[in-house]
Amino acid sequence: MTYVGPSASHAEKSHPTEEGTVGRATVKDVVAAYVGLTKPRVIELLLLTTIPVMFFAERGVPDVWKVLATVVGGALSAGAASAYNCVYDRDIDEQMRRTKRRALPRHVVTPRAALVFATVLAVLSTAVLWQFVNGLSAALSVTAIAFYVFVYTMLLKRRTTQNIVWGGIAGCFPTLIGWTAVTGELAWEPVVLFMVVFFWTPPHTWALALRYREDYANVDVPMLPVVAPAATVGRQIVLYSWVMVATSLLLWPVAGTGWFYPVAAVVLGAVFLVEAHRMWGRTRRSDVLSEIAPMRLFHNSNLYLSLLFVAVAIDPLIG
Repeated sequence: MTYVGPSASHAEKSHPTEEGTVGRATVKDVVAAYVGLTKPRVIELLLLTTIPVMFFAERGVPDVWKVLATVVGGALSAGAASAYNCVYDRDIDEQMRRTKRRALPRHVVTPRAALVFATVLAVLSTAVLWQFVNGLSAALSVTAIAFYVFVYTMLLKRRTTQNIVWGGIAGCFPTLIGWTAVTGELAWEPVVLFMVVFFWTPPHTWALALRYREDYANVDVPMLPVVAPAATVGRQIVLYSWVMVATSLLLWPVAGTGWFYPVAAVVLGAVFLVEAHRMWGRTRRSDVLSEIAPMRLFHNSNLYLSLLFVAVAIDPLIG
């Protein structure tokens, strides 16, 4: 069984010049490019873990204006972190199939303009959360941005196979922000949900990295599927999946939920574990990407997290 090894070519590559070359583009193209810098799909997923936690913290329907302010502030915060990431990673984004159509690789936006845009979003997100939610939620938002940019993007991503394990912590903060937006303080309940997202991140990201492992290899980003056989990746995905499901069940005794959440967590967890084991089985039989079909697990992971947090929101409403 073979696997993709790291490339030696990245050392010869550097970031594009600071000024860049903005090609001819319409206003619509430029607006779309700036929106793309925020990675809207990532924002959607992050908000999907924020809003249900607010329902859970309120044990009912939270104040609509508080939800709106938290959503706006959280979206701006996530967009800022993503835009900073696009600026720093523009050299490798230009060479990867999955990312080469982003704004900076296409030179629709200059690196300097993107950096200013990211900073404006970060300032606005902090101001919105501080003014209309509370200081603790704003501080958590700033911490999430800093962690994603400095710890994951700049320190871990290009240096270790554990990049998304620890770097994924940034994506767990919405659970804390949603809770503190309602209660003004931290508690064990959002910490449990924080850990669910933490253990969910490696299976989710490694499945995607399996699909694009050659891209990551070509730019010397040591994602686990780049430096390890597919069977090893499959085994790690299964291990993290089991811990994720077990952690999700902790919310039941810790928060004293009703019957709906634990039932949903068991059913969703069982479905996810079956798919994770099936993919591991495929990796043990073959290293061929088309036979492994990692995107099945990737899409399943999105559905799992979405429905689990919907259950978090519904449980107090029917309890």
